[in-house]
Amino acid sequence: MKDFKNILISIALLFGFSVYAQEMLVPETYCNPLDIDYTYMVYNSSKNISYRSGADPAVIEFRGEYFMFVTRSFGYWHSSDLINWEFIKPKQWFFEGSNAPTAFNYKDSLVYFAGDPAGYGSILYTDDPKSGKWTPTASITNNIQDSELFIDDDGKSYLYWGSSNVHPLKVKMLNKDDRFLETGVEKELINLVEEEHGWERFGENNFHPTLKEGYMEGASMTKHKGKYYLQYAAPGTQFNVYADAAYVGETPVGPFTYMKNNPMSFKPGGFTNGAGHGITMKQTNGQYWHFATMALASNSHWERRLAMFPTYFDDEGLMYSNTSYGDYPLFGPNHPTKAGQHSGWMLLSYKGKARVSSSKMQIKKSTSTDDDFEITEMPLEKNSEGEIISKVLTDESPKSFWVAEANDDKQWVEIEMPTTGNIYAFQLNFHDEESGIYTRTEGLRHRFTLEVSEDGKQWETVVDRSKSYKDAPNAYITLNQPVKGKYVRYNNVEVPGNNLALSEIRVFGKGLGKKPAKVKEFKVSREKDRRNASLTWKPIKGAQGYNIRWGIAPDKLYQSWLIYDVNEHFMRSLDRDTKYYFSIEAFNENGISERSEIIVLE
Repeated sequence: MKDFKNILISIALLFGFSVYAQEMLVPETYCNPLDIDYTYMVYNSSKNISYRSGADPAVIEFRGEYFMFVTRSFGYWHSSDLINWEFIKPKQWFFEGSNAPTAFNYKDSLVYFAGDPAGYGSILYTDDPKSGKWTPTASITNNIQDSELFIDDDGKSYLYWGSSNVHPLKVKMLNKDDRFLETGVEKELINLVEEEHGWERFGENNFHPTLKEGYMEGASMTKHKGKYYLQYAAPGTQFNVYADAAYVGETPVGPFTYMKNNPMSFKPGGFTNGAGHGITMKQTNGQYWHFATMALASNSHWERRLAMFPTYFDDEGLMYSNTSYGDYPLFGPNHPTKAGQHSGWMLLSYKGKARVSSSKMQIKKSTSTDDDFEITEMPLEKNSEGEIISKVLTDESPKSFWVAEANDDKQWVEIEMPTTGNIYAFQLNFHDEESGIYTRTEGLRHRFTLEVSEDGKQWETVVDRSKSYKDAPNAYITLNQPVKGKYVRYNNVEVPGNNLALSEIRVFGKGLGKKPAKVKEFKVSREKDRRNASLTWKPIKGAQGYNIRWGIAPDKLYQSWLIYDVNEHFMRSLDRDTKYYFSIEAFNENGISERSEIIVLE
């Protein structure tokens, strides 16, 4: 089908029908959180808490292909294009899976790997990671919890590690030619400085009523043009402000200097939050990517997902990731000019009216600290026709969810979107509700169909996975051609667990109306605590939300914070002694407004 489509496009271009070709040519995209078959976790099974999670990714390129290692997944994933990932079950592995894994490609000859949850153990290696066969070194290496193995061009090997709200990141040298035995004395490198760096403060939105010290963890090393970028995560994996930052040095052991545009990977707003404890790797075409951890945090604070953001080094050698609209469809890694950037497809389904087949429960959850969740069970509501409605499936919150009465082909969801639009893609975010699965389980699958209608009466099936064997808890599906519609219907066949449960159905495309006007009366004021800032602006008619951008220079607005509905914001994530520049834009289902004039924050 894909080849036939390409032939038609080529014919259209040959005869000058460029508009027709553009309509047919839907670019390759991906959407965070990444669409992979996340593993069910073991470490809360004693409490009968069943959920999937993926965190602390270590991704490497090896002989033109890619391998992704993820905390406690009992294996790893392989890809040839950074979009489609297949799970590999290894022949030899750590008993409880790997924890905060580290992997390194040494000159395309061997892959080295470590991550024993016990904090010690052998470093494994292989020259054929697709086979799943690994060989352990004949030595025991201590302190490899939350570690990063880095082998420099000269063959000298280093192990960075640390996970603490008190102790700093450390490094020690290893001899890769002698069973990775330690050589020399370990050295302390960097620690958090919360009194200067607001984003390092513990808690949701960098606030906690009692705890002030964030956690420093997730060391990672990237060498670029002779400089060493030591990356670290803070302040906590369960929070929306979980981020990665970097210190830069001239040698692998420092001294290191705090990078002035930190954090280099930060995604505090939008549908799925967090962009910390990851790794930066280079694609075969030279494009850098930062793989990071996102907080789902619904069943457990440690319920997480993975994200991938394009990463760059600017003219000053500053490292930064583009996370703007980072949970909307993004151009695929092989796009010639805009890899990882926002595709222009907007959210059509936000606040759509949802009807459901049945309802065992509908839950809203929230947390402002690392304490227990605030849980609200929504009362059963029906519309004037007596049909059950749901307000949690289009609210852009992964923590809220709907649970059907059963898991069969009689369960469905129908969404009436606010306006008609051209639909390009869907993201189905399934929820785990007492599924009773506690480890890596084969044979799981999500089977369903998706229909689209303009009037709610005449329906067209646009996705048929009724016989699929794909396990896709965050299914992202693009259409070969856009379809005009106002209504979307999900028809269940079978999903893992006892009941069908969904946290969000997201529909992406292009609305048929006007994009919002430019934001006016944008004001930013720094608080007495210079790590904090208050932002206000005049609400824009027809806007779904706003995207705040800021950075250390007018042409370096590397940070962004996407919010819905409100026209004010308070952030605690600034560096105390840094001068900032701010701008804002409005967005809706039709597109994104022009940016406001830049405001200087002394």
